[in-house]
Amino acid sequence: MTEPASTAVSGALRGQTPLDTAGAPPKTQANQEHPLERLKAADQAGKAAVPTSQPTTGATTNIPEDLWLERSRVAPGLYKPVPEVVVFEWRSLSRPFKKRNRQFFVTVTVIALLVSLILFFSGQLLPIAVVISVLFLLYVLQVVPPQEINHQVTTFGIKLEDNLYYWQEMGRFWFDKKYGQLLLNIETLRFPGRITLVLSKDQREPLKEILSEVLLEQKPELTAFEKISQWFQEKIPLE
Repeated sequence: MTEPASTAVSGALRGQTPLDTAGAPPKTQANQEHPLERLKAADQAGKAAVPTSQPTTGATTNIPEDLWLERSRVAPGLYKPVPEVVVFEWRSLSRPFKKRNRQFFVTVTVIALLVSLILFFSGQLLPIAVVISVLFLLYVLQVVPPQEINHQVTTFGIKLEDNLYYWQEMGRFWFDKKYGQLLLNIETLRFPGRITLVLSKDQREPLKEILSEVLLEQKPELTAFEKISQWFQEKIPLE
């Protein structure tokens, strides 16, 4: 279920101007101009009059009231902090999931045993513990279904339940599919370097429009580990 928590912010992203406090109809001079572009143009031009919490008489803008910037009276050249506003919100599984059959676990166990025997006769005992750990982790991930959690896109970043990823620590984003589920992948500076969000089909375009205002949509090349994993899945089907 999709619930834009801030109608003003969502409307601004679509080029809609909210009514002013007096209920008068909006101006039409810059209705189609995005609010973030207006701020960027104002900064580049070095204008002295930057939008404040109250628009000047006759000014036309489609910046929602909860995103107005106001100059700080204490620190010259800085602005008062903007409160966090929820732009988009939805609930979905915490990770992609597919229920596996018995054949999958039998195949994975046999492969793990063969690899362990090869390592044992080679005198590599420590890697055997790694193989067993990976096998146990894979078993847990495939048996225990993920929980449904709340996702929020705010003016600060992306929040997964109580875990907030700030815009400044995120890179590119791209869409992908796994187990027949639509996924949103975003690069992050935190380990493991990527967050994956499960989406429904009707949530793709609104999120693409919102994220494109801050992040670059670009799918990176596969890493060496991902190429090996892809080759392994194609050559040795587990089911």
